[in-house]
Amino acid sequence: MKESIQTMFDLSGKVALITGGHSWLGFDMAGALAAMGCHIALASRNQEKLEKAAAELSENYGIQVFLFQADLRFPGQVQAMADAVYAWKGHIDILINNAGGGSGASEGNFFKRDPRDISDMITVNLLGPLYCCQSVGRYMARHNSGKIINIGSIAGIVGRDRDMYRRNHKMEQPVDYAASKAGIIGMTRDLAAFMAPYQVQVNCISPGGFDKGDLPQGFVSDYANATMAGRMGTMGLDIKGAALFLASPASDYVTGHNLMVDGGFSVFK
Repeated sequence: MKESIQTMFDLSGKVALITGGHSWLGFDMAGALAAMGCHIALASRNQEKLEKAAAELSENYGIQVFLFQADLRFPGQVQAMADAVYAWKGHIDILINNAGGGSGASEGNFFKRDPRDISDMITVNLLGPLYCCQSVGRYMARHNSGKIINIGSIAGIVGRDRDMYRRNHKMEQPVDYAASKAGIIGMTRDLAAFMAPYQVQVNCISPGGFDKGDLPQGFVSDYANATMAGRMGTMGLDIKGAALFLASPASDYVTGHNLMVDGGFSVFK
């Protein structure tokens, strides 16, 4: 029997664990899945933000939301999170590894970068998702079903024009950020091979720059000029379709793929 398009994207009764899903792109992806009937588990270090996001998701989509406060740098806390979410509904169908950091308030210039900041960046952006894949992946393997979506970045694909940052007085993106995101992309490909016998698809979304409304106008303009689409990504819109596709049965024959959501930035010269 041929499935309808609606059925291919239906997530009714599924459970998605989204790390860092309380705000920005994480919250956008949570909303996209919730709109298709998926129950959402959110994990973060910030309980207040978790509670606010949960209330909004429940009110807007009528789905159930589970919250777990955890620091994903620590494997024990990651395992406790996976155990709690699995106990909630008896299955975890989707994992979106969205939690991570950019440059934050730290010095971005590579020659001035504090080694402690470099180590923390790699731990948060690469080791944290690895721990999540391991802990949640065990449960998915038990059920021979699942979708893992890692969040990479264009920074893991192309070198960045630092002049764009400097002339607009914006904090530079650190080299170690690019290293961590390239690691995410490589991890995705090999994990896809490892999880294939368990009928689990593992893919990556690599976003380009998204405008949160807090960027210097000169930077937004320069970035738009360096992008095929002529603009930065739009919050609340541009990430949703990619996340829904990779989380749904529509992508059952897609694994080990890195989906660029960057308006063509990474292939535009």
